[in-house]
Amino acid sequence: MHVKKGDKVMVISGKDKGKTGIILAAYPKLSKVLVEGINVVKKHSKPSQVNPQGGIISQEASIHVSNVMPIDPKSGEPTRVGYKQEDGKKVRVAKKSGEVLDK
Repeated sequence: MHVKKGDKVMVISGKDKGKTGIILAAYPKLSKVLVEGINVVKKHSKPSQVNPQGGIISQEASIHVSNVMPIDPKSGEPTRVGYKQEDGKKVRVAKKSGEVLDK
């Protein structure tokens, strides 16, 4: 996958197009990611020990990884991802500026 947990990404398609957020979780086997504040859905929950009141809860749902693009650290615009070897390690690089995306 071209993105991972902690990356700042922009949504490029769907109902939240243009919004940005940080990846909270990545699910490589499903090719999906959970992005903070994106694809918020309402979930109906029964009363339980944790939530004795029950009711309707808003939470983020996962979206397909093809609908997000990492944000270039230099320009702040969405960018594609390239890979290159640096000190014997494979690192992710922003195509627009050439800046390394891995910390």
